[in-house]
Amino acid sequence: MASSFSTNDVLTLSNWKIFEKIHIKNEPAMNIQQSIKKNTRTEVILAEIEAMIINGTLTSGERLDEALLAKKFGVSRTPVREAIRALTAIGLVQNTCRQGAEVAQISVSMLIEMFELMAVLEGMCAQFAARRATNTERSEMFSTHKELEKTFENNDHEKFYSVNLKFHDQLYAASHTQYLAGETLRLRRRLSPYRMRVTYQPGRMRASLDEHLEILTAVEAGNSEQAMAAARSHMRLIGNELEDFIASLSNKLQK
Repeated sequence: MASSFSTNDVLTLSNWKIFEKIHIKNEPAMNIQQSIKKNTRTEVILAEIEAMIINGTLTSGERLDEALLAKKFGVSRTPVREAIRALTAIGLVQNTCRQGAEVAQISVSMLIEMFELMAVLEGMCAQFAARRATNTERSEMFSTHKELEKTFENNDHEKFYSVNLKFHDQLYAASHTQYLAGETLRLRRRLSPYRMRVTYQPGRMRASLDEHLEILTAVEAGNSEQAMAAARSHMRLIGNELEDFIASLSNKLQK
């Protein structure tokens, strides 16, 4: 039977949550066959390959062999092929005439441009959130901020990254937009391998806490312009941060 999964499905928030549940949140571990019982094969394979790209197991320019991946996950090549097609739609995978599917390569200049666009989109989400967030949504963001402070104090880097994503998800939801929030999430997924590197740069987690609080304060006050400025500043790579980030990148990135 042909799968009903389409490349557009992968771009929704619900499918990101599948990836997040399996690979980011500290939930009970399950093997690939157990996971398949709860989600479609393609969704699970998608989450697995995406995680391998984000954590660096699969590096920029590395070929994705359908047969080897199918054997690794104990499935047929069909869900692997569909997952690769979906990852290509996101931009994490690219097709080349010579090698077939491979982990997408990107130039440093384009990567910086994408981070700049991410800053603009996050800023717009924060701007709308300052105008539209409910009391419950504001309260939830403050609770998440407190949770993030605890993970920082416990020096739990993996959980910090997870809770940080949760904070940004809440910000997108509080904007009460559909297209904007969807496009912001889509670009965030494309940048995920590099956002993790930024998060783990020395001093970045401590700075993130201060910047989140600035965003929250503006949202709480209903100051849309300040919220936008704070969110854009939070996402933008400047000065020494930019230099350190570029230095941390793989040599496989295109010049």
